[in-house]
Amino acid sequence: MAHIPMISEPEATGKLAALYTRIAGIRGGVSNVLKIHSLLPQTLEDHFNLYKTLMFELSKATGLSRELLEMVAVIVSGANQCDYCVQHHSVPLKRLLRNDSLLEALQKQYWGVLAKQLEHRILYALMLAVKITLSPGQISAADIHQLKGHDFSDEQILHLILTINYFNFVNRNVLAFGLELEPDFEKMSR
Repeated sequence: MAHIPMISEPEATGKLAALYTRIAGIRGGVSNVLKIHSLLPQTLEDHFNLYKTLMFELSKATGLSRELLEMVAVIVSGANQCDYCVQHHSVPLKRLLRNDSLLEALQKQYWGVLAKQLEHRILYALMLAVKITLSPGQISAADIHQLKGHDFSDEQILHLILTINYFNFVNRNVLAFGLELEPDFEKMSR
């Protein structure tokens, strides 16, 4: 049970009801990470739009793969001990990777396994994601230059870091509000 009330789909009216209908049509349901915004529907709309932009729309412009973005979601969520988001984002990542041992290594941050199975540039991006998550005050220009040295463009670096920071925001919401995993979360994890 969340620490503050969430308005359910049957109870929603007006703008909130319209948002729920729109999101459910796209995602197959409305997850608790979005429902927590129900008392302030504008924040729900903004949150959902940012999620769509970062995880789907920007990839066309930056070339960052959905696979990498979902890896970021899982690795950041694991670093934050946010099982809710690890579970949600492991569903599409399992489908994208088709490699259960790699998925488990990402979920549990088995860096030795990751170092053997991932391209060095992807491994570095994930290591940076954990550094930003756990030690944001230690990020320096050298970290950004290393991304450039691993063939990330400025646009890709911006997209990557915005995605890392987005999942830190989401994880902290989930943990602060005590959100629980929905019984049917797999259908909303596309």
